[in-house]
Amino acid sequence: MDSDPSFEVHTKLDVMVEMRDGVELATDVYRPAKDGAVLDEPKPALLSRTPYNKRGEMTRHGEWFAKRGYVVAIQDCRGRFNSEGTFEMFVDEPEDGYDTVEWLANEEYCNGRVGTVGSSYGAWVQSALATQNPPHLEAMFVNQGPANGRKATLRHHGAFELRWLCWAFTLGGGFAKRALRNSALQEHLANVDVRDVLSGGPVKRGQSALKHLPEYEEWLFDMLTTGSASDERWSSPGINFESYYEEMADVPTVYSGAWYDSYTIGTCNNFEALSDLKSSDQFLLVGPWTHGWNEYPLSSWNKTYSGEIEFGDRSFRDYQETRLRFFEHYLKGRDTWHEPPVRYFRMGTGDGTRCAGDRLLHGGEWATAEEWPLPDARPTKFFAQPDGSLTRTEPTVRSAQTTYSFNPRDPVPTIGGNCSSYVTYEQRDESILEYPLEERYLVNITGSGGYDQRTRASTFGADPPYGPLERRDDVVVFRTEKLETDLEIVGPVRVRLYASSTAPDTDFTAKLIDEYPPTEDFTDGFALNLTDSICRARYRGHRAEPALIEPGEVYEYELELYPTANVFKEGHRIRVDISSSNFPRYDVNANTGGGLYDGRRFEVADNTLYHDRERPTHIELPVLPH
Repeated sequence: MDSDPSFEVHTKLDVMVEMRDGVELATDVYRPAKDGAVLDEPKPALLSRTPYNKRGEMTRHGEWFAKRGYVVAIQDCRGRFNSEGTFEMFVDEPEDGYDTVEWLANEEYCNGRVGTVGSSYGAWVQSALATQNPPHLEAMFVNQGPANGRKATLRHHGAFELRWLCWAFTLGGGFAKRALRNSALQEHLANVDVRDVLSGGPVKRGQSALKHLPEYEEWLFDMLTTGSASDERWSSPGINFESYYEEMADVPTVYSGAWYDSYTIGTCNNFEALSDLKSSDQFLLVGPWTHGWNEYPLSSWNKTYSGEIEFGDRSFRDYQETRLRFFEHYLKGRDTWHEPPVRYFRMGTGDGTRCAGDRLLHGGEWATAEEWPLPDARPTKFFAQPDGSLTRTEPTVRSAQTTYSFNPRDPVPTIGGNCSSYVTYEQRDESILEYPLEERYLVNITGSGGYDQRTRASTFGADPPYGPLERRDDVVVFRTEKLETDLEIVGPVRVRLYASSTAPDTDFTAKLIDEYPPTEDFTDGFALNLTDSICRARYRGHRAEPALIEPGEVYEYELELYPTANVFKEGHRIRVDISSSNFPRYDVNANTGGGLYDGRRFEVADNTLYHDRERPTHIELPVLPH
């Protein structure tokens, strides 16, 4: 496809678009032009809505598509930057999105066909407006977005994803309208090191910089302390798209994501459900990358590594060109899109050598499928054995258990994974006038992507002596023997464990690891994290309402890890780490059974994991035939 620009660009900034309640949202409109004159012929339109400023990088998006024959509207979400109203995260996005689609479709320069684009929050708002089924919505390219905020995004099996606390202090509060208009407040927020906030224990209402932004503080504490599904926020069309699948717009959609993205499970769940429910074409595209916000150049997914692992040039895909081919077909009727329903990156076919940046060459290549999950992927159980092994044979012993002490004041540190927004502003001596907030570097606290699971001086929350996480007394490890042949998995990963605790509430975590053997390049081997999950005991079994546990009683816990695609090569081991914390990826359970995130006191819990005949703790992997 010839995607060279054919047009000039005419730009009209801050067009104020009126919503149904009278609030006006600032929208920049980019239109194709020739010889200095805007084209009269109506064109299909693309809409992108963002809380992160419609200028700067977003401007290049608008210009890029306008040069290729599209009208592009980029809008500041309600209460952000130049838009009127009050920003209430996710609340107004469904209706505001619907109103903007219909406004755009009825403008004289639009031919009535509207597509939507956006990543991260820009994916949230697409799914939100789709729940309202705008008549003129024709296609969507949803990059890295959720399906159900309570199930896995805001909370995760009952635990809170602390990236939203980090977000509130940085990308949220830092760019709140009140902060943008008040240099003293912006300076105050810029000087907050979120690492200090996390290290200081649970945040208290009115005792942090967020007290100057009460609407952001209120939102954060609502999310931190509300876990029950009966709370109406969790069923709203701006947060829980799964509840509105039947009503959602039936339009061609690409759900794109990444194996190390914070929205991987939402991306796959959306495609799986909607490809069955809708008659229009649905597509799933999953690469090996991390979360896309401020991670990639706008023109492409050209980062060939995630964290400490390298995938090589095969992982490259051109982001803009892919989106253009999709919209050329579904908005203009051109023969430009020949993608299968599912295209995913199979990780793990590299040779494990050390390459640029001291990264391990994990490698991989693209693969395709007609369905998700793959029908050929056989759910295969690997059972935890009394001797610490992991086998396909169920345990036969009558009683086997492992007990560890979980101290909430010494949680297991997060080392990479499906993380995003665990950031803080770079701390510098310059004032906000000398070094504006929008120019400040965001420091990654946890890392994102694949990492050797060992602490080092840079690991947040780790103390010397540094070393493998498996050496911790509160991490229980099960591993297979060295594999005699390659073993490939593609799809959902689940862990079912049987456990008791001395506490009325606690957490259980699981992490799947591709364990490399020692080599000349990596003399200690390399324990590569693939995916993980957590379950808060009071919400075990996907409970809608909490129910504390009886100390000493054995319960069954199901953990739904994020899906993945990986080849465990001959000589590697499949490993599962079980513990009770992963901080700051998730908030830490105080083990008291008190209110969520109350932080008044902490108790050490003795947690016991069972792996015997009657209580066979295991991981279920989607194994492809050899």
